[in-house]
Amino acid sequence: MAAQGVDALLLSLGADLPWLTGYEAMPLERLTMLVLPVDGEATLVIPRLEAARVVQDPDAFALRPWGELESPVDVVADLVGARTNLAISDRSWATFLLDLQKSLPKAHWQQASRVTSPIRVVKDDAEIAALIAASAAIDRVAAQLHAGDIKLIGRTEADVSAEFGHRIVAEGHEKTNFAIVASGPNAASCHHHASDRVIQANEVVLCDFGGTMAGYCSDITRCVYTGEPPAEFTDLYSILVASNAAGVASGTLGTPCQEVDRASRKVIADAGYGDYFIHRTGHGIGMEEHEDPYMVEGNVTPLAHGHAYSVEPGMYFDGKWGMRLEDIVIATNEGPMLLNHTKRELVVVEA
Repeated sequence: MAAQGVDALLLSLGADLPWLTGYEAMPLERLTMLVLPVDGEATLVIPRLEAARVVQDPDAFALRPWGELESPVDVVADLVGARTNLAISDRSWATFLLDLQKSLPKAHWQQASRVTSPIRVVKDDAEIAALIAASAAIDRVAAQLHAGDIKLIGRTEADVSAEFGHRIVAEGHEKTNFAIVASGPNAASCHHHASDRVIQANEVVLCDFGGTMAGYCSDITRCVYTGEPPAEFTDLYSILVASNAAGVASGTLGTPCQEVDRASRKVIADAGYGDYFIHRTGHGIGMEEHEDPYMVEGNVTPLAHGHAYSVEPGMYFDGKWGMRLEDIVIATNEGPMLLNHTKRELVVVEA
């Protein structure tokens, strides 16, 4: 904060607050906000009816519950005082920012992530262990998919998605964050919302799913084929596997993030399908499913020990089919550490 000239951090919704305090704010119309001055003690401003949920740590922050007849914006403004260079949570509701701007007319604002992200992006040993455990749990669900334990043919995408959710929790996650099930032509939609379409024999089913376990996220994508795939599809999928492997291998310390994207993208482009790879190669992962660092052209941030991110090339052919292959990687002093180990080659399931 001092190096960036930030007088106070104002943290509300998002991962920064639980990262610092252990408390995750509910997305309520009632304001919860940690006021962290560069030159003073931190105070967690919270609705009185939520205060009982906080595990208090007086060495880290003071608690300031506010009552229904108080203005929490005024409470925050009083704690900010004359400080003017303020950084607020990227995901704070606009209504609170607008009210704070009225109460603090001399303040200059920026995103809190400019302060917190460079610290949060480097995972320590405990965080790496949590990510490894979450990935192992999600691998078990992916293995169940490959084994045919999750019936596909004759069921709707939505029904299969719901089963993924139950299995993710059964394997140790506190919650499911997402479970994309995209069959046949729907697999050409990168973030397809599982629908009432019934999964048929002899088509691709793209499954992208993850959850939160002990505060840290998992994320994996695997495709299966419900019958013998045509040669065109298997040829495309072999390119996808090679693209994933190239992206993973490129993630050595000091390598700019954009080079991971370039390595994956080159394999697909050289095969003549570059126009069908329509998204970045990867995103960071930790307490949030998507966070820094991003594996995308233009991001020249060098990979450092403890950076955790996905490598997930894909190809999408509108009206026909699509495919994506995703693994989580941690950059380490010994080289890129793969956290997912479920088979990457295309699996045929008859279920």
